[in-house]
Amino acid sequence: MATYLFKTEPSEFSFADLQAAKAPSVWDGVSNAAAIGFLRRVKVGDEVLIYHTGDEKAVVGLAAVTGGPREDPKRPGLTAKGETKFVVVELKALKPAASPMTLATIKQDKRLANLPLLKQSRLSVMEIEPAAAKIIKQACGFLKA
Repeated sequence: MATYLFKTEPSEFSFADLQAAKAPSVWDGVSNAAAIGFLRRVKVGDEVLIYHTGDEKAVVGLAAVTGGPREDPKRPGLTAKGETKFVVVELKALKPAASPMTLATIKQDKRLANLPLLKQSRLSVMEIEPAAAKIIKQACGFLKA
């Protein structure tokens, strides 16, 4: 099972919106080619750290992938390689962070220096290495220390 970080602008779709949904929610709107590449690798059962952008800049919740990658019905089409051009997945909220982990805190933790969030800050979807995922999950209260 892999762990990913998905970034969202909370005024558009927040972790609270994901929690309020009665059924799994479609995660769409990803346009960056590198982020789409990560999204194509997501599997049912993978965990997703939800990160709010904007003023908050923090990991605020944990979700699970309930529906694997498929073509975005709002933006159909194929790439030159014959892959689906735009991809969506389905998520369900698992739990909010007991202590959201802010970007400032992430930057201060030397163990997270290679986190894609810091190296490629424009990516909206990224895979998180297991050791880094454990650090973030513990800091947010998703795992016991």
